[in-house]
Amino acid sequence: MFTYQIIVEYIGTNLVGWQIQKNGLSAQEVLEKGLKKILKDKVKIVGSGRTDAGVHASGQSAHFKTKQKIKDKKIFLSSLNFFISKNGVSVVNIRKKSNKFHARHNATERTYQYFIINREPSIVIEKGKVWHVKKKLDISLMKKGAKLLEGTHNFSTFRASSCQANSPIKTLKKITISKNKKKIIITFKSKSFLQQQVRSMVGSLKYLGEGKWTISHFKKVFRSNQRKMCAPPAPPHGLFLTKVLY
Repeated sequence: MFTYQIIVEYIGTNLVGWQIQKNGLSAQEVLEKGLKKILKDKVKIVGSGRTDAGVHASGQSAHFKTKQKIKDKKIFLSSLNFFISKNGVSVVNIRKKSNKFHARHNATERTYQYFIINREPSIVIEKGKVWHVKKKLDISLMKKGAKLLEGTHNFSTFRASSCQANSPIKTLKKITISKNKKKIIITFKSKSFLQQQVRSMVGSLKYLGEGKWTISHFKKVFRSNQRKMCAPPAPPHGLFLTKVLY
């Protein structure tokens, strides 16, 4: 058996997420169907992690095992993308790995980025790929809130009720917030995240930035460990999985 790692990008707008589900088309299903056509064999894809419905990826990592050795990677990618690109999925790179490689278990860091356009006028060019927030956000206040989230904490406040993780304790390595004209980019780095954690943190930082919450209230919400205290999660279409490190 041969093990291959692939780097995948996809637009999540019309997908039910990464993982195969009965209620619609997923990125995993698109890839497995495409690989079956190329390799003439049923192949199971394992991703570095799940992304929710509507969430995008520019650097999702996954692996699959096959009996066939892929001799020409360029031809292989071209053929595979011919079948899958119509569903908003593309494989941008492929690497042969040892049979011990596991896209999810071996990952040491995952990077998510959330994009906000902070302006009054409607969004046209980047519609479906950013969160349009009309009320002016206080970036300096959001940065103070983000700083409180860094480190090892109980993130139960930002955890979806359907989350299946064994523990709400996570280590958030770094959060950075930058602004370029009207675009705000919030970058999160951690070994792993809880379900809806990033979107919930963004929603709470937005409440802070628009003045609905003070820093002291933000801190109180975070330390309450109660989901009901959290602000509404940011919409999925502003979120991208951008990089996975091993």
